[in-house]
Amino acid sequence: MSDILIVDDERDIRELVSDILEDEGYATRKAGSSDECVAALKDAEPALLILDIWLKDSQMDGIDILKMVKRDNPEIPVVIISGHGNIEIAVAAIKQGAYDFIEKPFNIDQLLVVIRRAMETSLLRRENSDLKRRDSGTSEMIGASAAFRALIGQLDKVTKSNGRIMLTGPAGSGKEIAARYIHTQSNRAAAPFVTVNCASIEPDRMEEVLFGREAADRGVEPGLLEQADGGVIFFDEVADMPLGTQSKILRVLVDQQFQRVGGSEKVRVDLRVISSTNKDLEAEIQADRFRQELFHRLNVVPIAVPSLADRREDIPLLAEHFIQHFNDSQGLPLRQLSDDAVALMQTMLWPGNVRQLKNMVERVLILGENNGPIEPRDLPREEEPVSDQGRVVLSGALATLPLREAREAFEREYLLTQINRFGGNISRTASFVGMERSALHRKLKSLGVVTSNKAGARIAHVEKEEEEV
Repeated sequence: MSDILIVDDERDIRELVSDILEDEGYATRKAGSSDECVAALKDAEPALLILDIWLKDSQMDGIDILKMVKRDNPEIPVVIISGHGNIEIAVAAIKQGAYDFIEKPFNIDQLLVVIRRAMETSLLRRENSDLKRRDSGTSEMIGASAAFRALIGQLDKVTKSNGRIMLTGPAGSGKEIAARYIHTQSNRAAAPFVTVNCASIEPDRMEEVLFGREAADRGVEPGLLEQADGGVIFFDEVADMPLGTQSKILRVLVDQQFQRVGGSEKVRVDLRVISSTNKDLEAEIQADRFRQELFHRLNVVPIAVPSLADRREDIPLLAEHFIQHFNDSQGLPLRQLSDDAVALMQTMLWPGNVRQLKNMVERVLILGENNGPIEPRDLPREEEPVSDQGRVVLSGALATLPLREAREAFEREYLLTQINRFGGNISRTASFVGMERSALHRKLKSLGVVTSNKAGARIAHVEKEEEEV
């Protein structure tokens, strides 16, 4: 709201202040008692509260209302109206969080100066809050592979519920994007999405960051839990949350309320909780680094986010998406990917997953010497597979094997890479490698290569490795 709520037990004062402010273009509401004030606050949050200290025939005086507003609606500036004998109380009210005070009988010019400044403060606080709460990250999911479609199918099933979600997967695989996708498709899409970077917050500051704090000299500073009220709180890499904080978060999940650091009043919140981790939480529990009770509270619906290696078919789509993104956001060249570059990218190792791919695309676009198609030579590789003379460089292990064993090892790794590149599709693999499908099947059988389902996709692996496990 952008109106001003005027609370005074004297009708003449209420009407006078209201008329002055409305002449200046402000919208106003009026309340003559604490009950009317509380009802007006519940009906709609004002941009500014003008509050008399003494309220006759009311259950609460102005100081009580001030404390309530600073507790429940800390972003609302409060201007205190006080008589000659109440100056000390008014000054004390400022220490409690009031913006300023106006002495009765007040000067109209002074009143308008204070109101204008307070309204500017209200606008700045709301803009700051909106920036903090704004969904600054993308929720766009990119892909077409079987593993990607399986993930989307799982995410779509949980968007409309309020159940707690645990997203697991390696670092850089897109767990936060999956969490944002759930949020934007849910009934809470218009409410905040607040990320708690558990790994980056200092342990001794975690509770202030989460719960906020209260202090006589600084007033109320809402924490991330309060900022997420009505929306989603996302605990990114929750395994890195300090043990002491874990027990307090567990209590919040049970009660949906907490106390700010330094405060005494309970703050109620309505939150949906989504968590992520790249660690084995059950192993963390065994090592006494994660609370088992918290794990069971957070792990209501576990969803695995596949690595980039499990969805190699999506690499061209993702790369093209990032090229367009960097062109839009940074003005980098809008280059195409050559077929050879795509083939090489689909066979590369991606320990950093989608994040690594995005970084590599940005690097290629920044360092590229032309705006032509991206070729294999443009792609950074930690280990260059081809020498300057165009000869394939053998690994140390391969070079020590007899020819027959070296050929088998090469064929096995080559075909594993190609099958996984094409998402387990034998027909597409056979077409690319130049073999009849039946001949490829025989070759795979002789090499001990089989395919099985993983993360909703067909993944090739060596059969004897599965038996050893």
